[in-house]
Amino acid sequence: MEFLRYNHAMLTSQRRMNQRWLLTARPHGRAREADFTWEEIPADEPGDGQVLVRAIYLSLDPTNRIWMNEADSYLPAIGLGSVMRGGGIGMVEESLNPQFAPGDLVQGLLGWQLYVVSDGRGLSKLPNLPVPLGAHLGVFGHIGLTAYFGLLDIGRPKPGETLVVSAGAGAVGSLVGQIGKIKGLHVTGVAGSEDKCRWMRDDLRFDAVVNYRIENLGEALRRHCPEGIDIYFDNVGGRILDAALGHLAMRGRIVLCGMISQYNSDVSAPSNLTELIMQRARMEGFLCTDYAPRGAEMYRDMVAWLASGQLKFRLDVVDGLKSAPEALNRLFDGSNTGKLVVQVSDEPVDRTRGAVN
Repeated sequence: MEFLRYNHAMLTSQRRMNQRWLLTARPHGRAREADFTWEEIPADEPGDGQVLVRAIYLSLDPTNRIWMNEADSYLPAIGLGSVMRGGGIGMVEESLNPQFAPGDLVQGLLGWQLYVVSDGRGLSKLPNLPVPLGAHLGVFGHIGLTAYFGLLDIGRPKPGETLVVSAGAGAVGSLVGQIGKIKGLHVTGVAGSEDKCRWMRDDLRFDAVVNYRIENLGEALRRHCPEGIDIYFDNVGGRILDAALGHLAMRGRIVLCGMISQYNSDVSAPSNLTELIMQRARMEGFLCTDYAPRGAEMYRDMVAWLASGQLKFRLDVVDGLKSAPEALNRLFDGSNTGKLVVQVSDEPVDRTRGAVN
């Protein structure tokens, strides 16, 4: 009996340890580490029909802050005491599900944790594309769907038109501006630092850039868009949306992707919606999940653009799951450039996929 107890203790000590963040308070304004509780506990074991996934990259997105609120959004609110919700990429470590095998790379709502047990619903295998693993968060996952279909389906661009994109150095905005250039648009990117403006102008080849922190936004838009704005791709809401509304061209289109300036605030309504009437303009919101069934269209074009050098992306990588709460606020203070991710664990060393630089 003593041997059995010792053997059980040895097996328990060898079990994988999970690390995870629980949401334990509703944030007021920006999220704080005090709104979460860190746990280190033995990882769950998969049962029949289940898989055990080890997270590699965690995606940090403005919608994380929406999910923390008490009210439901397009997904139910996260229950207090539950693992913080978040999308990510991981590798199947164990599988009792015939749809997945150990070593499969998958993406889905893995949560802010190192290990997750799943029945496979909501998990999808990464397509076998010749790209770095991180590109599936920076280009080929929800970010790519948002930029590609938001601009092309909602914005309906025509060559020669004028596009303005807010948060133009962000994950979505940087892709939107580059796709706009590929489609023959005159592109103005709006951001809040000289480094970001330099990246948009010199590396991404936007036609014009505006630093809204030091420039008069209205005057800058008049200067760069003398015939008005045909398409405004909105990632931020607030005063930048107001300024764009005031400079719309006739039959202009506003693509409502996000309103990051409002997620920590109770003020959200723009003050000059009458411009939509005067300019016979259209404003439309969407979610990237609306276009998930058409992902192959996006993959086809984005892989070609990436390989040809027409499209660039940047990952802003934060090391370690413990950094997630603090890193999330980089989305709201403007200190990140490109797609913000947390590296939770190491990539597999035996990956055979090629890479597009």
